Amino acid sequence: MFDTQKQEVLNAALKLDRYGLIALSGGNVSCRMDSGEVLVTPSGMIYDDMVPEDILVVDLDGNIIEGERKASVDTEALLYIYKNMPQVNAVIHTHQPYATGLGLVMDELPCNLSTMANATEGPVAVAEYGDPGSLSMGVEAVKAIGDRLAVVLKHHGVIAVGRDLRQALFSCVYLEEAAKTVSVALSTGMPMATMTQEQIDEAVAVFHRYGQKPIDQDA
Repeated sequence: MFDTQKQEVLNAALKLDRYGLIALSGGNVSCRMDSGEVLVTPSGMIYDDMVPEDILVVDLDGNIIEGERKASVDTEALLYIYKNMPQVNAVIHTHQPYATGLGLVMDELPCNLSTMANATEGPVAVAEYGDPGSLSMGVEAVKAIGDRLAVVLKHHGVIAVGRDLRQALFSCVYLEEAAKTVSVALSTGMPMATMTQEQIDEAVAVFHRYGQKPIDQDA
């Protein structure tokens, strides 16, 4: 069941390690199928050791439909996000250090780079602490994320969302790139330049035209 989509989930999970967003078995990747089921990575497995068959299929109540592994301990929180954000079909949770670090000293990560505007669609809020592996993690994420594509979980990590895995992956990768750049700027002790809302809106619009369309679509 969903063999192709399971491979896509695994591919996204492997990229989290490649881009330095997790270590070992940290974080998780999930996506919602058109028929309503959710694919989610298993608990406590190193991504390099996974095969597509390790990806679980669950329903929105958390019942395992297919798979022999234990689902991610964050599954309850992830399902809360899917239930309360119907436009979201992919959720990626990371422990990316720069964005998480800025979340310890900021209530909102400023949108000062065009790539961050592209991928997160504006400044990224820092959610109140929710216990990892509990419903509260999802509740606080939904409460804080607004219309953005990412939120920092205070003392924990990042939740990135999207209409598909590609959008969620771009969100967390470019958020970390921006967080590194902001950290460099802050380290100088000098005032940090900001983007106007008009500039942010234009960067968002540009990214909606970014990339390749399938060849059967209009140019």
